[in-house]
Amino acid sequence: MASLSVSSSSTIIDSRAPLPSSRQASASSPSCISLPTLPPQPAQSQTRAAKATAYCRKIVRNVLTRAADVEVAATTQVEAPAANTEAASTELPDIVKTVQEAWDKVEDKYAVSSLAVSGFVALWGTAGVISAIDRLPLVPGVLEVVGIGYTGWFAYKNLVFKPDRSSNLLYNLCLFCSVFEKMKLIFSM
Repeated sequence: MASLSVSSSSTIIDSRAPLPSSRQASASSPSCISLPTLPPQPAQSQTRAAKATAYCRKIVRNVLTRAADVEVAATTQVEAPAANTEAASTELPDIVKTVQEAWDKVEDKYAVSSLAVSGFVALWGTAGVISAIDRLPLVPGVLEVVGIGYTGWFAYKNLVFKPDRSSNLLYNLCLFCSVFEKMKLIFSM
């Protein structure tokens, strides 16, 4: 039944304080401990303003110094021979050039950007759903059994017998050729 209370005059009343020799007098009144007062707060508004002003001046000084260095470097730069400029210039890889050309040919860039962002969001959401399903106790094992069963059925249906294999191979080759032709048309534009 120990209780501490703080009053507005910074006094703590401790009911567990050691009792003096006369129990009756101290039992009715708890012992009091007074805390020292805190020093007055410094005027922070003046110091904050001074610090902010000094910081802003420091930033401006750094910006001006860098700008002056760039101007000096630009005026003192001597032209290098033609052989060195060719070696110093970096060429972009062919795939980057191809992507830039394809992007320049796109008429509706807003739609393509929207499709790319929504595709990324869909991929992210799908990954979240799959990881949530994977955390369930029995579902990953059941899905694994279903996958093994479907793989076995597909192999039996399409790969075991020779006529099915040849027709499946022919179908896959035709599909690959048509996709390759479409990509050729897209990138040749």
